[in-house]
Amino acid sequence: MTLFLLGAFLLAVSCSQQTANPENKMAEVSPTETEKVRYTTDMVVNTKDYACGMPTSAGISDTCHYQGKAYGFCSSECKAEFQKDPEKFLASNQ
Repeated sequence: MTLFLLGAFLLAVSCSQQTANPENKMAEVSPTETEKVRYTTDMVVNTKDYACGMPTSAGISDTCHYQGKAYGFCSSECKAEFQKDPEKFLASNQ
């Protein structure tokens, strides 16, 4: 009988917690510094940012894949510039 009451109590408590968020939305959580991806030069094929020329060893903040290869960029702006015409940047950096 005690186990039955304990089970009923736990069921009631868990159900009350679910109704506290009736839309069942996930809380938005921003990643901490330790959870952010750290790109390294061994993850990409280029040794310099093709858009601005900065060495990837100075820091990679964004990447993209093109024709099965991963390329690193110092910023999302440089990545966007590369994505406009990748062949142009690849041809000029051969």
